[in-house]
Amino acid sequence: MRRLLVIAHRWFGLFMAVFLFISGLTGALISWDHELDEWLNPHLFHAPATAAPLPAVELAARLEAADARLRVRFMPLEVEPGHSFSVSVEPRVDPATGQLYELGFNQVALDPATGGILGRREWGKVSLDPENLLPFLYKLHYTMHIPDGFGMQLGTLFMGIVAIVWVIDSLVALWISFPSRAAWRQSFAFRWKAGGYRLNFDLHRSGAVWLYPLLLMLAVTSVSMNLGAQVVRPLVGWFSTLSPSPFADRAMAPPTRPVEPLVTVPEVVDKARAEAARRGWTAPPGGVFLSTAFGVYGVGFFEPGNAHGDGGLGNPWLYFDARSGAAAGALEPGSGSAGDIFLQAMFPLHSGRIIGTPGRVLMTLCGLAVAMLSVTGVVIWARKRRARVAKAQAARSGLVQA
Repeated sequence: MRRLLVIAHRWFGLFMAVFLFISGLTGALISWDHELDEWLNPHLFHAPATAAPLPAVELAARLEAADARLRVRFMPLEVEPGHSFSVSVEPRVDPATGQLYELGFNQVALDPATGGILGRREWGKVSLDPENLLPFLYKLHYTMHIPDGFGMQLGTLFMGIVAIVWVIDSLVALWISFPSRAAWRQSFAFRWKAGGYRLNFDLHRSGAVWLYPLLLMLAVTSVSMNLGAQVVRPLVGWFSTLSPSPFADRAMAPPTRPVEPLVTVPEVVDKARAEAARRGWTAPPGGVFLSTAFGVYGVGFFEPGNAHGDGGLGNPWLYFDARSGAAAGALEPGSGSAGDIFLQAMFPLHSGRIIGTPGRVLMTLCGLAVAMLSVTGVVIWARKRRARVAKAQAARSGLVQA
């Protein structure tokens, strides 16, 4: 049995090694994506405070009026002092061709006092330019930049499969890391003075054992990040009743046939503000998005600059039907069934933001550890493979001489 598990671990590890190495290193960096991005690209994030900022809705309306090819998909409702008004945009359908306009960008930074454009970029573009570096690394982390095809996000799907293999291999690795009760202490030891292959082996085995709870958590949350709707939500739903989701419970419209909203952003924000007051939420409306694929508005409640939700289970959100304005669901961190709370915890755990800055530091170290385990695993395989090849050659030489 152990021999079969060792073989399974070997091939699982070789399959994952390159992808986990890349994801580990990129994960260590993107734990600080906003800070690094702002440092590299101050022209996209900073704006001189020449006058009081215009209302967010007016800034978005001016942008859409200036370029009829685009629609604002997400915007903050308040601007951090000294910062730009940064929005995400998507192309509209060209009535002449029935296809989406080619914008060449999906983010726009505006001067909040004038509405003037400070910069534009395509988030996730394959480029190492400073302007695109952090978005490139972020998307590389969970898609490897594998192109979409067959109507599917193939990169996201593939890395979700890698994550499932990672979960299975984590269970296999734990089993084979403890060969016997008598030798369990060895599985926690590092032979620092031995150096070379012995230390490499200990870094791989004992390093994984010491970090096992965190590594397994990362593997499970990786599945949720990439295959939440396809795998994790249905699986959790077997064990716990889940609150309705405006995304999981609706069919997705094709990109060239978006669900056009009949309700305006100000109307939705007013509805959200009234509902939040009824629920006793104290944070202000911080941002609003429109999903034309599902016909849903989402309004998040957070202070300016805290869209990621540092600390706890994240920010609360309210969802509304984009055509009728009817309530379509809510995400209230810490409330709902056990399954709801489990799903709410996936991103905060994966990013480390559940405990704020210390968690992000921890995830940076875990990302580096995942990269290290990938390298040390390949070194172990290469060493053993050379030994097997040498042994086979020696056996063949013996047969020839006989």
